[in-house]
Amino acid sequence: MGIFLAGAGPDYHSFPEVFERFVKDIPGRRGQLRRIAVVVHHRGGNPESVLQDYAGPLQSLTSCEVVPVLLHAGSPADPAAFDDADAVVVGGGLTPAYLEGLRGCSGAIAARVADGAPYLGFSAGAMVAPRRGIVGGYRIGGVEVCGEECSEDLDEVDVRDGLGLVSFSVDVHAAQAGTLSRAVGAVAAGLVDRAVAVDENTAVLLPRVGDVEFEVMGRGNCWDVRSAGTGCSVSVRSKGN
Repeated sequence: MGIFLAGAGPDYHSFPEVFERFVKDIPGRRGQLRRIAVVVHHRGGNPESVLQDYAGPLQSLTSCEVVPVLLHAGSPADPAAFDDADAVVVGGGLTPAYLEGLRGCSGAIAARVADGAPYLGFSAGAMVAPRRGIVGGYRIGGVEVCGEECSEDLDEVDVRDGLGLVSFSVDVHAAQAGTLSRAVGAVAAGLVDRAVAVDENTAVLLPRVGDVEFEVMGRGNCWDVRSAGTGCSVSVRSKGN
């Protein structure tokens, strides 16, 4: 098993390592195809239009049955969609929409991961994985902490209950979109105790649910922000350290 949290959306050509390592972690089924539940949402209302961005690389790497979990506004996913899944992938896009769509599925997903199914979250899928997740916003106390274009259609930085797989909060597109400052601001303001901001073409890998230490994959950095006294500390992690 393993929990893979990628700092951007799926791009097999730029970051094949995360797909390849994830597929190796999926347990085999004797005489049967492995079942991978793939959760996708699309701001334009047609999640099926982006499904192949995730399913294509998986199917090129292993014989599998992709189980689409298509999130539509006002229609949360059925937890039964994850029954008997050997792995779970949650896509990128509008983070609050993913959280709303999966609001009744956290127990089902956590149970599958606890049973050995690896989890792969891209961008929004990484942000909703924690116990308490940063889901968007660009201001804290009315003061901007990142660009409004990264707000996920929210004003104040919003922290909500997530899927419960990770003990620390996660932000994404860290260096490229400037969201590291949102992670720092959230910790400094006491909204969360710890946040890890992940660059694009980069992912963190945790062996088990609730682990506090992680491995870094890819070409960029992960920025580990922790509460320290009246402020916070930031350490930089990259592959191999």
